[in-house]
Amino acid sequence: ERVIGMHYFSPVPMMPLLEIICHEKTSKEAAAAAMEVGSRQGKTCIIVKDVAGFFVNRSLAPFMSEVTACVTDGVGLEKLDKAMKSFGMPVGPITLADEVGIDVSTHVGKFMATTDLGDRLAGGNPALMEKMVEQGFLGRKSGKGFYLYPKDAKKGAPKVINPEVSKVLKEVVKVDKNVSIEDIQMRIISRFVNEAAYCVQDGVIRNPTDGDIGSVFGIGFPPFIGGPFRLVDHMGAQKFVDMMCRYRDEMGPQFEPCQLLKDYAAQNKKFHP
Repeated sequence: ERVIGMHYFSPVPMMPLLEIICHEKTSKEAAAAAMEVGSRQGKTCIIVKDVAGFFVNRSLAPFMSEVTACVTDGVGLEKLDKAMKSFGMPVGPITLADEVGIDVSTHVGKFMATTDLGDRLAGGNPALMEKMVEQGFLGRKSGKGFYLYPKDAKKGAPKVINPEVSKVLKEVVKVDKNVSIEDIQMRIISRFVNEAAYCVQDGVIRNPTDGDIGSVFGIGFPPFIGGPFRLVDHMGAQKFVDMMCRYRDEMGPQFEPCQLLKDYAAQNKKFHP
């Protein structure tokens, strides 16, 4: 009952979120003590269940799977980054992979593929990043990833796509489907939102508010939207579910909306008053 986890986000001094990980027998006193420590450190804390990926990385895994699916469908790397930045993300997913480390992203992806997420992780193309790692393109730390990071680069200079990545792309891109900016944004973000909803449905987080807080402070989900559950409220649950069903029919079961979203759509409910 005194065992508890505290998951910080990198870089720790800058990232404001702290996930407090409780298992079935963790006492309320232990959870309260961990929350107090986190608060004293200046962190915003949320309680999460002890499951693979906890909350933020569990929701991020389908998001990143869809990023590789978009690349396979012919979406250019810079177009992907620009699309998600224009949606409101602090950095694009291609830049994020370079910053985190493509080897780290690949390792996390392989681990999450062994978990209980099943079809919710389908549709992506892990070969993209695996081939990058094989060639030593690990991201910023190796000087080359999807982008180039020369040592003599001037501060603020625009990033340049690594020309050697084009060989990898030729192996994984099957056809250019000319995916629209809106579809890029909603395909990727809907996968995150759907998994966040599963986390409420399955008790991984306590409530939608914790999910919104964790998403904004954990991955930089656009704060002006307010989080995944605010997004669903703004769109309307029925419209969101209809969009996911359309993607499911076009691309597969990874877009099947979770039962909680279907219930909210059927009852015309909102996650927030």
